[in-house]
Amino acid sequence: MTAQSAPATFCQAFQETSARYADEVALRTPGGAVALTWREYAGRVRQIAAGLARLGVGYGDTVALMMTNRPEFHFVDTAVIHLGAVPFSVYNTFAPGQIRHVLRDAGSRVVICEEQFTARLLAVADGTAAEHLVCVDGTPRPVLTLDELAADGDRAFGFEASWRAVGPGDVLTLIYTSGTTGPPKGIEITHAQMLAAQNAIQAVMPARQADRLVSYLPMAHAAERFTSHYLPMLTGAQATALADPAALPAALREVRPSIFVGVPRVWEKLKGGAEALATWEPDPTRRQAMQHAMQIARQHAAAALAGPVPPDIAAAYRLADQVLSTIRSALGLDQIRIAVSGSAPIAPGILRYLLALGIPITETWGLSETSGSITINRPDAIRIGTVGTALPGVELKAAGDGELLVSGPMMMKGYRNDLARTAEAIDPAGWLHTGDIGTIDADG
Repeated sequence: MTAQSAPATFCQAFQETSARYADEVALRTPGGAVALTWREYAGRVRQIAAGLARLGVGYGDTVALMMTNRPEFHFVDTAVIHLGAVPFSVYNTFAPGQIRHVLRDAGSRVVICEEQFTARLLAVADGTAAEHLVCVDGTPRPVLTLDELAADGDRAFGFEASWRAVGPGDVLTLIYTSGTTGPPKGIEITHAQMLAAQNAIQAVMPARQADRLVSYLPMAHAAERFTSHYLPMLTGAQATALADPAALPAALREVRPSIFVGVPRVWEKLKGGAEALATWEPDPTRRQAMQHAMQIARQHAAAALAGPVPPDIAAAYRLADQVLSTIRSALGLDQIRIAVSGSAPIAPGILRYLLALGIPITETWGLSETSGSITINRPDAIRIGTVGTALPGVELKAAGDGELLVSGPMMMKGYRNDLARTAEAIDPAGWLHTGDIGTIDADG
C-alpha cells in the first residue's frame, strides 16, 4: 500500500478491504458454523448503522458494547464508527458500580450486549444516559434485538455520506482502564492514532490477507481490538471469534493461526501441553525421539541467541525439526508466522522452551494509552529478558528516576472528561509518562 493510497480512517480502510476481498471469509466461528464474507460483513454494517441512526445515534455519540468474542461485536463496532460515533467495550467482569461509572462517563444512550448481561445492565441503567438496550442473542423483553434493529433502519440515512465525513482526528474508540487503581479512566484513541500504531507494527512484522487469527482475549483490552478487529480491516485477514477462551486449545488445532497473540499464562499452558506430549507419548520409540529432538533444539536455541549457529548444530536441528514439527502440529501452532507475548512479563524459561520448539515469540510492551505496542523484539533479533526496541515513529527515553517516557503519533488523545489526569500523563513537551520503570541499553 502506497503512502498516497493509505486510508485516513478505519471507515475508509473497511470499505476498501470489504470491496477488494468481497468473497473471502472475514469472520467465522470455530467449526465454521458461522462464516461471513467481507461482502456479508459490510452488508450487516450498513444495516446496523441505519438501525442505530433511527435510534438517534450520530456523530460524536458513544455506544457501549458488552459481549464475548463473537461476529456480532465486529458488525456493531464497525457500524458505530461509520456513524462517526464512538464504540467502547465494557469489561464483562465489571462490578455493577463500575458498569454504572463507565456508562455515565461515556454518556452512552445505547448499550448493545448479550442476553447473559441484560439483567446486570438493566439494574444499573438508572442514573445513566442509557435509553436503549439492544441484545445480540435471545429475545429478552423489553429489550430490542439486534435483528429488529437491523431490519428497521432509518430509510433516509445517508450511509455513504456518514462514513466519508469521519476524519482522522475523530475518536475511534474508548479503552477503559480495568479500575484496579481507582475509577476506570476512558482513554480516547483517534483513527489517526490507531492507524499510526498499526503502521508501526506493519513496518516490522507485516500481516497479509492470507493470515488467520483467533479472537479470544477481551475486546475491552486494546490488544484484542488491535489484533483481531482493526488489523483485518487493513489487511483482509480472517478472524475466528471464540466466545469461550477455555476452548482455545481446540480452536488452535482447527484454525492453525498464522498470527497469534498470547498473554504469558496462555504461552505457559501451551508450553505445558508440548511438554506433556513429549513426556506421555505412549510409543516408547516416538517418546525417545521427541525428547532427543528437544535436547538438540535447546542447544540450537541457545546457540541462536548467542550468535551464529555452528554448522553441526544447525544440521542436527534440521533433522530434529522433523520431530518437533509433529509437536507443533498437535498444538495447532505449526503454521504460525508471527507469535507475540504481551500485557505482563513472561518467564524467560517459557520463551526459551518455545523458541527451541520452533516458535520464536516476540515479547512486546505497550499501553492502552499508546494504542498498543511501542516496543517489540524483532523475530530475527530476539533478546530474551527485554521487550525489544522502539517501533518506527516511537521516541523513548528514561527519566531521572527510571520512568519510561514515550512520544509518537500513536499516543492517546487524552482521558475522557478528565483534563487534570490527562495533563499529569502527558507533559507540556508531549511526552507520555508511562509509570513503568525500565532501562535502555546501548542497542536501544
